[in-house]
Amino acid sequence: MLPLTVIILTFNSEASLRQVVDSCAGLAARILVVDSLSTDGTAELARSLGCELVQHPFENYSIQRNWAQDYARLDPEAWVLHLDSDEVLSPQLIESIRTVLAVPQSGTDGYLMRRLSYFLGQPIRFGHINPSWHLRLYKAACGFCEERLYDQHFVSTGQTRKLEGLLLDLQLTTLEKWTAAHNRWSSAEATEATAERDSEARTLPAKLLGDPRMRKRWLKNNLWYRSPLLVRPLVFFLYSYILRLGFLDGQAGLIYHFLQSFWFRFLVDAKIFELQMNSQPGRSKGS
Repeated sequence: MLPLTVIILTFNSEASLRQVVDSCAGLAARILVVDSLSTDGTAELARSLGCELVQHPFENYSIQRNWAQDYARLDPEAWVLHLDSDEVLSPQLIESIRTVLAVPQSGTDGYLMRRLSYFLGQPIRFGHINPSWHLRLYKAACGFCEERLYDQHFVSTGQTRKLEGLLLDLQLTTLEKWTAAHNRWSSAEATEATAERDSEARTLPAKLLGDPRMRKRWLKNNLWYRSPLLVRPLVFFLYSYILRLGFLDGQAGLIYHFLQSFWFRFLVDAKIFELQMNSQPGRSKGS
């Protein structure tokens, strides 16, 4: 076994957990499942798969991820891999992880993985979401989850490189659950977008010349949030579905790109508008 601990966050994840754990089989010396008080068979399944299980109430992803890593009490030089309960390692990504941990690269403390998202059982290969890079593997002393309400990334204090292979985000859910989750996330992003920035918060730097995540953060902060409210979702759809060839994702892609633009992104803007209206002097909430 490699000197690796895998941390998996779960909540009612009985349908997908086995696939996630199986993809890590033979790779990690320890698999820690941090469960947010599931009401289905997730806890029992995790134990039956040989995972270490701990349950902890969920507040937000940032707090849960950092709590999980603190709970694991890892050696500073140990490697940790963070996964969600529906994220599966592709065979090529598994081999990439084996290679870099068996023969560590000097000066590298973390690795970015390219995530491929699924929707209605189909991979979304085009549009704004690709390529999507995420830091998930790093030395325990060199990484943490940034302090944000939404769109949290892991941050490394050391040097990072990219791995070959895909992290498959299966998203085994229904449209009802998908829209309910995105409704909650739209509230979180609207709050984040209108709140005063805390200069002391531990967050991913926004850099045009940084890694792919940093560039996206810079573009979002400097272009997206400075674009006209309620109009930018239309521009976003044209960019993602037409210019970035989202139409090649077929019927599932049409639903995905439409909902991302005209439902989720428009809903975020509508909630930002609501917060701005309610913050005007002399205007009472709900008036």
